[in-house]
Amino acid sequence: MIKVSSRFCGPPTSGNGGYSCGLVDQQTDYLSEVTLRKPIPLDQAMEVRQEADQLQLLAGEELIATARPGSLDDLEVPPYLDFAEALENTKNFLGHQERPAFPTCFVCGLDRAEGDGLRIFAGASSRESLFAAPWRPAADLAGTDGYVASEFIWAALDCPGAFAIMGDKVKTVVLGRLTAEEIQPVRPGEACVVTAWPIGQDGRKYFSGTAVFNEAGELCARAKAVWIELKNH
Repeated sequence: MIKVSSRFCGPPTSGNGGYSCGLVDQQTDYLSEVTLRKPIPLDQAMEVRQEADQLQLLAGEELIATARPGSLDDLEVPPYLDFAEALENTKNFLGHQERPAFPTCFVCGLDRAEGDGLRIFAGASSRESLFAAPWRPAADLAGTDGYVASEFIWAALDCPGAFAIMGDKVKTVVLGRLTAEEIQPVRPGEACVVTAWPIGQDGRKYFSGTAVFNEAGELCARAKAVWIELKNH
């Protein structure tokens, strides 16, 4: 069973996509490509079921998400950008200029307090098409092994990609698919940097890459995402 607490919302009434995908990934033994089929209900127990070649997450009989083996062989991660520059980039966070669609999002919500949300505000850097933000994971994000729990790494790999595909104009986009790989663990309190970059677009479908680096500049996690722009927004 999987349950997403209301603390970990993306839109106000549904779970943050990256966090939820991370919970699903923990039910697999492979590098997961997680596809979100419906908004993730909050505070509701969901069943995990293996069906043919995919893992399914169900709320009652409603299919919420699926997972299958994925690949990041084609994902090129830009070189590390240091913490001080990433901190400077937060001044360029689009949410400071125009109110974003989900201001209470666990990952990127400006309305979330320090220690409650992750407050990862990726802004444009001096490098073309590269967005970045600093991130010091709080102590309460640690798992039983003392490192930042996997679902929070997946969460950090989520929203920065959305702002990378937006550029200079807020769009209402939701995560459709996330494929992520954790390369090495992250320690709470570490001066991490999260980077994001656009990969392409196909109509209302956008593609982005994201990465998490530790304070030594080592790549800790990477992901590629598919975003869907909602109609009538």
